[in-house]
Amino acid sequence: MTSNNNLEELVFLPLGGVGEIGMNLYLYGLGSPRRRQWLMIDLGVTFPGEYEPGIDLIMPDTRFIEDERANLAGILLTHAHEDHFGAVMALWPRLRAPVYATPFTAALLRAKLIERGLEGDVELIEIFRQTRMEIGPFDIELIDMAHSIPEPNGVVIRTPLGTVFHTGDWKLDPDPIVGPPLDEKRIREVAQEGIDVLVCDSTNAMRDGVSPSEADVAETLTEIICKAEHRVAITTFASNVARLRSAIAAAKAADRHVVVVGRAMLRTLQVARETGHLPGDVELLSDDEYGYLPRDKVVALCTGSQGETRGALARIAADTHPKITFAAGDMVIFSSRTIPGNEKSVGRVQNKLVDQGVEIVTDADALVHCSGHPRRGELEKMYEWVRPRIAIPMHGEARHLAAHADLAKSLGVGNVVRTRNGTMVRLAPGPAELIDEAAAGRVYKDGAIMLEGGSNTLSERRKLAFAGTVSVSLILSGAGELRGEPQIACWGLPESSKEGVAMAEIIFDAIYGALDGIPRRRRKDSAKVGEAVRRAVRAEINQAWGKKPLCAVLVTVL
Repeated sequence: MTSNNNLEELVFLPLGGVGEIGMNLYLYGLGSPRRRQWLMIDLGVTFPGEYEPGIDLIMPDTRFIEDERANLAGILLTHAHEDHFGAVMALWPRLRAPVYATPFTAALLRAKLIERGLEGDVELIEIFRQTRMEIGPFDIELIDMAHSIPEPNGVVIRTPLGTVFHTGDWKLDPDPIVGPPLDEKRIREVAQEGIDVLVCDSTNAMRDGVSPSEADVAETLTEIICKAEHRVAITTFASNVARLRSAIAAAKAADRHVVVVGRAMLRTLQVARETGHLPGDVELLSDDEYGYLPRDKVVALCTGSQGETRGALARIAADTHPKITFAAGDMVIFSSRTIPGNEKSVGRVQNKLVDQGVEIVTDADALVHCSGHPRRGELEKMYEWVRPRIAIPMHGEARHLAAHADLAKSLGVGNVVRTRNGTMVRLAPGPAELIDEAAAGRVYKDGAIMLEGGSNTLSERRKLAFAGTVSVSLILSGAGELRGEPQIACWGLPESSKEGVAMAEIIFDAIYGALDGIPRRRRKDSAKVGEAVRRAVRAEINQAWGKKPLCAVLVTVL
């Protein structure tokens, strides 16, 4: 990987979103390595799984661009999904560049800032759809796309060294319910000018054909709700305004009231109303009014489609929601895709609902969900319109990126770049090639604290979950004699070994054995005593149990 320090270059550097679905952060750089200016597209999060116990959000490592902060011209948000804009609040203080967003995205970000008492902390610049403007040295044009949220944008990036089309998230949908369909005409016009590089969504590159339309889902929801005998609840991503509008229309067709359950969904609907994506005369009831409605006259819109423990649906399923309950014969429609990694949490919620006698409807049963990302047939259309010289698959796991790369090759693209987060690609001049690497780890939001990727906190929590912990307190005299009985505390250990020996007895034996092995004159070194006891306790527990817990030993010398 080589780069000439005096060569004017156009480069691409993903710090999130390439090799994974989520946590999108894409950098475009223009100029020589010593005087390069940067444009950031999106700044998103991903969500923790069982491997990240206690973590609230996961965000991209921005150390590279923090060091280049003076050269960061701006942050452009393509749309308001959490995996594209959810890290702005937490990471903006490290970057302090202006944030550009169209009205719906700007309003949703502003609402979140107000909710957290951060209004005015972020330099937020609202721009219109189909805007053409300059951000630093980059000539930017927004192109209307179709996706599962209002105002998704593709981005044309024009520079003296070449033109890039960054698609963002998209699909082909003749009737997306909210907003216009993808602007094929404008994409073709820009392609006539010449698009050198296509950086394109790979999420559904392994699926043949074309994604169903939001209008098809709306029709199915109406059919199901009109036939339902009792309550109907619909859970979907809170940001999917088109799906929410379809559910509201279906409720109206069935002569039912709509109750909104969950703060995120209520906030999205309020923003949609303010920005013209939801008619002002739509009647939405709060969960306070739920209990007064007849069972056959209600449709509840609920957060928690991914089984989130704090989502409305998980609390309803666990019978811990203060205002909402279901009864046998009610129906819950999961109008969403289960994100990989969330299968267990979604399954737990569904099983609890089934135990209550609730009927579950998923996209395996009926067309109650459609993806917002392009399948292979849609990708083929995009390549036909754009005819790029270079293709870079993004927004996908390794298998999605590989399938997209192979498809692009088969469609005649001569220069297909297979890259990953942290790898810098020179797009121009010349053929695209990998020229450098940058840090591309993760940052974890843990309550009010930000943990850097190298922190031991997560590995220690995983060990705690796997093998528990033991704490030992010892008091020694200045002569190295034990003063009183050792104090121990255990969490997460079995009470006894398979032979029936109490675990506490095993620990005490290990402590005394370790002390007996240390001459008294050497016991003045409390650190060495503590380490010897720690090793002995872990070894004896491992012998008895087959697992090594975390062990902390406090030695006090009087």
